[in-house]
Amino acid sequence: MQAGGNAPAKRDVGERGHGAGNVKNHAGAGNPGIETAPPSVERLGRMKLVSWNVNGLRAVLQKGFFDFMAAAGADVICLQETKCHPADVQHVTWPDGYSAFWNAAVKKGYSGTAIFTRVAPLGVTYGLGHEAHDQEGRVITAEFAGFFLVNVYVPNAQNELARLPYRRQWDRDFLAYLRSLETRKPVIVCGDLNVAHEEIDLARPKENVGNPGFSDEERDGFRAFLGAGFVDTFRTFEKGPGHYSWWTYRAGARPRNIGWRIDYFLASAALEPRLKRAWISPEVMGSDHCPVGLELESA
Repeated sequence: MQAGGNAPAKRDVGERGHGAGNVKNHAGAGNPGIETAPPSVERLGRMKLVSWNVNGLRAVLQKGFFDFMAAAGADVICLQETKCHPADVQHVTWPDGYSAFWNAAVKKGYSGTAIFTRVAPLGVTYGLGHEAHDQEGRVITAEFAGFFLVNVYVPNAQNELARLPYRRQWDRDFLAYLRSLETRKPVIVCGDLNVAHEEIDLARPKENVGNPGFSDEERDGFRAFLGAGFVDTFRTFEKGPGHYSWWTYRAGARPRNIGWRIDYFLASAALEPRLKRAWISPEVMGSDHCPVGLELESA
């Protein structure tokens, strides 16, 4: 199979999933496909995008998730590691104005991604078009007028790098997928990329050389994205150390800020003039990760 594989199959479908509250729900059910929402023009001015690995949506719902959504004021909120299917949260009344798109893993209670958006996308695609990659609900792509937004939860290399060969293949195929999208319009990638790029991106680099998330192979995979022209948006605005998005639950790591920066917004170089700010929100609790954000001029 060629790197990147086939484009996700497209099909015209009506609204699926559950109708919880006033939010429209669309479920990818762990399989590649496309959902079309009523087209709209993005708001004049700026778009505010937020990404968060919630480490279990049902758990974070009990820890102030709605307060977070209200305070964030984001046009689009991308979630990773939702660990649920739409039916698992069908009793939830979501905030007004958002449409929800879900890509759940075939395996119950594992992985999964979701997008909540107040701006109707032109289309939403699930997966990479690789059967080997598309069983774990790791990718949702939303097309807007000025760019594609790819929400991703990258596979972890696991203890003793047991899954590193698969992770390396994933990185190659995912980059090929992004490049295929870029032939049509610029791309923004957000989510848990499960890698700290440079030593500045984790508190204890020397102790973690060769560990999952800081192996040479994973770092090389990340560098390939930069080499292909993608911009690490946070580093466009912040060059200093001490900024992390994930902390182990052990040994009081978060209060001591012994963390890793493994959650990102990457953007095609063509979008760089439109970037206005990027940030990390370590004050937001509820998960072992914290949200990250990006604001840019609308097309």
